[in-house]
Amino acid sequence: MKGLGELERAVMEILWAREEPATARDVSRALADRDLAHTTVMTVLDRLAKKDFLVRERSGRAWAYRPAESREGYVAELMLGALAMSGDRDAALAHFARSVSGDEAAALRRVLEDLE
Repeated sequence: MKGLGELERAVMEILWAREEPATARDVSRALADRDLAHTTVMTVLDRLAKKDFLVRERSGRAWAYRPAESREGYVAELMLGALAMSGDRDAALAHFARSVSGDEAAALRRVLEDLE
């Protein structure tokens, strides 16, 4: 699973929070407190699209970007990637299960019951 750098994560957080696709100008405005050049934002968006994190479509003369998948889907892929790196998937899952809160364990139980 591909990881995200700090600026890439910031851009993705902006796009995950939106309901509509965003142009580079929209993202630049949302990152105004970082004092980034507009071309830097355009480069980050282009790289995220090439890494398949974003889907881009024409919006007039500009590109509009939207996440290729949800934040939850991304986190699930990270978790599966980490699980794949373990030498013992069962042990890693057991350790994870012992690490979650009671509410998180209950949520996992509900999902697993729905799958059966």
